[in-house]
Amino acid sequence: MAITPWEPLRDIDKFFDEDWDFMPVIPFRGKHSPQVDVFQDKKNVYVEMPLAGVKPEDVEISVEDDVLTVSGKTEEKKEEKQKDYIRKEIRKGVFERTVVLPSKVKENKADAEFKNGMLKIVLPRAAEAKKKKLKVKIRK
Repeated sequence: MAITPWEPLRDIDKFFDEDWDFMPVIPFRGKHSPQVDVFQDKKNVYVEMPLAGVKPEDVEISVEDDVLTVSGKTEEKKEEKQKDYIRKEIRKGVFERTVVLPSKVKENKADAEFKNGMLKIVLPRAAEAKKKKLKVKIRK
């Protein structure tokens, strides 16, 4: 048996290369959380989520306090439960994903498109409030 030297930096790199989120996704009562891509430019925040097999009318999107929530359901056919699965990775049923947006957005101007199983949401960025410097007097 060969002895492999421990290389802590390699192990740290491997840890950060894994597909994981800084905010853990915890399923609630059978809900699962679809994957999501979030990116932005100077004008908009973009969110993309693959929802293959989901009907647009079964998806609900809400934005409140710069937090986006996408929820919905896919129908699980009864005959699927009878199959002798070797591997079952495609999730069916209720899903929900909540994402804290990277900047302030105009919630009432959000736009969503569902095309080829991909949900694409565009959220116009709100003008950042200018920070005011406040001088506070200290009592003696």
